[in-house]
Amino acid sequence: MTSKQITFYLRLSSTVGLWALMLATVFAGYDAGFFCLLAFTAMMALWEYYRMLEGDGIGVFTLTGMICAGVLLGGGFLLMKTHGPERSYDFELVVLVLFLLVIFARQMFRGAARDPLRAMSYTVFGLLYIPWLFSFITKIIYLTPPTPEGAATGQYYVLFLVMVTKFSDIGAYVFGSLFGRHPFAPHISPSKTWEGVAGAQLTSLIAACWLYALMPEKLSAFRFDDVVVLGLLLGFAAVIGDLAESIVKRGANTKDSSHLLPGIGGTLDLIDSLLFTAPLLFFYMRLVLGI
Repeated sequence: MTSKQITFYLRLSSTVGLWALMLATVFAGYDAGFFCLLAFTAMMALWEYYRMLEGDGIGVFTLTGMICAGVLLGGGFLLMKTHGPERSYDFELVVLVLFLLVIFARQMFRGAARDPLRAMSYTVFGLLYIPWLFSFITKIIYLTPPTPEGAATGQYYVLFLVMVTKFSDIGAYVFGSLFGRHPFAPHISPSKTWEGVAGAQLTSLIAACWLYALMPEKLSAFRFDDVVVLGLLLGFAAVIGDLAESIVKRGANTKDSSHLLPGIGGTLDLIDSLLFTAPLLFFYMRLVLGI
């Protein structure tokens, strides 16, 4: 077995195992358990991001960012569950404004720094890039109307999101490894190819159509044309999300966000594509489908 094959199987097993655990908690009705897993994942990814920057000599406000991320995730989850998206939006805006004020106040009492604007900007960017974008997964769960008993019904759309996104990742890796000849963005990631992008589009579209055929009543907010559009949109957004993390890692002069997960790297490497696909699915359901 080649090193590429070993890496692929390690990557696949780590991804399937972790997301199976997360999805199992929400399908079992343990909303709090699912949120705790999701919040832990987002907080770990944010910590990896700040640690990468600190390792490159950028003095970000790690503790302040982590505290604000916890408040953003916890408060947003509770408000989305009890009052819907509008109250959740208001809360997030309040947290972000207060976060900016706190960051400037921290810098005032920090003393002289080599590049204070860079430190503040990177700290704020981390909060927006990881916990805020990742929180759209919990928003999707409570976006669709609950059952008469009050149970959430959005877990099937989260399953759709994860499956389509991860099939895109797998398709990009397999097609890129087997047929990759033409670089897609060599200045960002030399290994990414147009053949890999085409494979991502194909596998994400197959996953979207297969899931819709398997459980149309559970994905009743979609029509077949929505499924096709989302399969292609989410597949491409997953590629962009992977490249976005490559930009972050290149800027921090590191290869992986950490070495926590075999074959993947760190938590941020696990969720990078979902950071873009989750908001895209949420706003498609809100603005296009009118949910």
